[in-house]
Amino acid sequence: MSMNGKHSGAPPAVRAIPELRAELAQKIAWFIGSSERLITEVPGLLLVRRTAPTAPCSGTYIPGVIVVAQGSKRLDLGQTTFTYDRSRFLLTAIDLPIVSQVVDASKAKPLLAVAIKLEMTVVREFLSREEVHVGEDSSDTPGMVTGEITVELLSACCRLVDLLANPRDIPFLSGHIQREIIYRLLCGPAGVRLRAIATLGDQSYRTARAISWIKDNYAKPVRVDDLAQIAGMGVSTLHHHFRVLTRMSPLQYQKQLRLQAARGRMLVDGLDASTVAFEVGYESVSQFNREYSRFFGQPPMRDIKALRQGKAVEMSAA
Repeated sequence: MSMNGKHSGAPPAVRAIPELRAELAQKIAWFIGSSERLITEVPGLLLVRRTAPTAPCSGTYIPGVIVVAQGSKRLDLGQTTFTYDRSRFLLTAIDLPIVSQVVDASKAKPLLAVAIKLEMTVVREFLSREEVHVGEDSSDTPGMVTGEITVELLSACCRLVDLLANPRDIPFLSGHIQREIIYRLLCGPAGVRLRAIATLGDQSYRTARAISWIKDNYAKPVRVDDLAQIAGMGVSTLHHHFRVLTRMSPLQYQKQLRLQAARGRMLVDGLDASTVAFEVGYESVSQFNREYSRFFGQPPMRDIKALRQGKAVEMSAA
């Protein structure tokens, strides 16, 4: 309503989304400066900036939400493609190996985003309360979904980034704002998958236990019978739910984790292909070289050389 008591046109919520989005973009740009990634003093908060589209790059997304204030990204999970941008956030409920790329970014208008880690203990705490109502889960939904960005979510993200200007407030307020973000996600349509994975006894929760085991033990041999026992379900049931959540089989999931870990060890620690192949669980160096070349597009040493010369895209967390 205007100063003279008359309505000014669009409802407040409609006007608020573009305003809050612009505010969030301005805050991210201010704090991140010329960097591409900034791990902030707020626990679990990462700021991201890209000034040009990128080639596809591999990485592993952990449970969290990514809110884009400006620009857009595309992400492949197995054969499923997601796009998240100014209008849609990305919610990840389990650890997932993915291939992502920036599709809309420039120096004049860079991609600007926040990535916020989600604490599953808080998710379970909320789900134990009768006041939190979450919709029914869809059995064919993967462990990653996109959802419509709301005024409430944008407002909470702005307040979380604001804490960077007042570090003394971080220990007292960051947890409260992050809990609000989790609540907003759970109450929206995208929250159903988060609920299923966090609910004890649910098929998704039990499958997530098997996924977590592979993540923590990717260098060890994987027997599907053992995974089924960890999940507390039959082998065929595990295969079905594993594919639903990750869009890949247990062995494909393990392979991607191994290859991404190997790439990181060679790039950061300078290990050679033969050494790293055995370290991540391969019994044959030639098999490692074949699978690495197929996944990353070129042999290990050539790929690492290109990364160091800036001719390839490094793995990204958001």
